Amino acid sequence: MNATVVSCTTLPLPTNYRMMDILTFHNRDALAIAETVEGNCLGKGIIWQGAPACLTVRFLPLCAEIELSIDHPLASAKVDELTALATRMLGLDQAVEIFEEGVARHPQLGKLIQKQSGLRVPVAPSVFEALTWAITGQQISVAAAVSIRRKLIQLVGLQHSSGLYCYPDAQLVKDLSINELRQTGFSQSKAQTLLTVSQMVASGELVLNISKEEPSIAQIRQQLLAVRGIGPWTVNYALLRGYGWLDGSLHGDAAVRRGLQMLLDHDGVMDENQTQKWLEGFAPWRALVAAHLWELVANGG
Repeated sequence: MNATVVSCTTLPLPTNYRMMDILTFHNRDALAIAETVEGNCLGKGIIWQGAPACLTVRFLPLCAEIELSIDHPLASAKVDELTALATRMLGLDQAVEIFEEGVARHPQLGKLIQKQSGLRVPVAPSVFEALTWAITGQQISVAAAVSIRRKLIQLVGLQHSSGLYCYPDAQLVKDLSINELRQTGFSQSKAQTLLTVSQMVASGELVLNISKEEPSIAQIRQQLLAVRGIGPWTVNYALLRGYGWLDGSLHGDAAVRRGLQMLLDHDGVMDENQTQKWLEGFAPWRALVAAHLWELVANGG
């Protein structure tokens, strides 16, 4: 079935927009089975209304062209729905200017923020993708997590007519077996956790609405923390990548602790308690501070 372009829109971008942050985030898999990055253009396989779709983001000076093609003749995408999706994915609803103004005079962080001005957190197309990526990445390297993620996508095997595979949704993942997930590289415990949350989402027990209202975030946090195999880091990282929620404390993240050690020129490794206490002073921007520390580590200081 040929893909049909059903919706497109154009979004204005700030003058200091960092498109490479978005492209780099979606270019983690060198085999590029589900995402492609060519020049200033991102293509990503997603599921839209149950059908395989391809989301294309083309960065131009001061704007981004967004296009969605869906492999289903009856599917549709309203412009406001596509605009909301792209706005969230590109971090355009993140009030980074307010944050940067508020920390501009901080003795350590101020200079780093000035150097990395405009940094926004790339967000996944769906909260389910963000949550399952967080589960996948628990206590393993990014390279290992990317490999497992790729094998999961291939195991499900939903492909758009463009050739891109689509990241599976809860309805598709819930029907996999523990043994199938183990063969992709998941541990026994992670496989069970993945199936548990997939079944919760598919049944409606866990509703992952696209909303950043505090009650919704609080409810989702409570539900997820009750799932065996999910701890504070997984929840806060999933909320960051799924909703763009910028106040999760990622003090348990090794790269965040390393970045803080570099920023403060601290002798020895920063432990979780030290990092948590330091981040507390930056609420409600703790996860955005963590993103700046990741960038510091990535750039080698």
